[in-house]
Amino acid sequence: MAELVFYCGTMDSGKSTLALQVDHNHRARGRRGVIFTSHDRAGEATLSSRLGLSADAVEVTDDLRFWHYVVDALTHGAPIDYLVCDEAQFYAPWQIDELAKIADELDLDVFCFGILTDFRTMLFDGSRRLVELADRVLTLQVEALCWCGARATHNARTENGEMVTEGDVIVVGDVEPESVPAVVGYEVLCRRHHRRRMTAARAHAGSLSPDVLPFT
Repeated sequence: MAELVFYCGTMDSGKSTLALQVDHNHRARGRRGVIFTSHDRAGEATLSSRLGLSADAVEVTDDLRFWHYVVDALTHGAPIDYLVCDEAQFYAPWQIDELAKIADELDLDVFCFGILTDFRTMLFDGSRRLVELADRVLTLQVEALCWCGARATHNARTENGEMVTEGDVIVVGDVEPESVPAVVGYEVLCRRHHRRRMTAARAHAGSLSPDVLPFT
């Protein structure tokens, strides 16, 4: 019986790498699948990993109907055994409903990958619906680390190096460290430092100040 599976984790936990690996493993066994993604760092219609791996994908727009896409492909003879859906946190709840319908009615495995909470520590709409519907919700075992070395549990958004907790939910930014912070950036933090808005940049600046108490 086909399943709807949700693999979740913070940024830097290897979600896209695992998505590519799952696709590779199934293709190696003769199965045929379709990869979907949304707002990937490499650009439209691409599933990419920070390790340098990538694959062509179908871009999930606000109006993409998974059910119509898959039924139309099957009707025209395209072989489909499974779907790999990356960045699923950005999907609309009704799109997640359609993925569940595909697993139930068409007997196709659906593997979703995404982040649970946004930079405000609130569940993404797509992730919430996946938690409600998925046959299995699996937390990735590769732990991302906060700048302090503790397990990172929260995603933080920065603007000019300062953490922010308000703004649009979806803003694509730079997630790679640079000498000059990007206008919009992201990093992962432990809960303690997310609550304190203590980013790596602020921690480094504080360590240079003789007036800061030695607490982190």
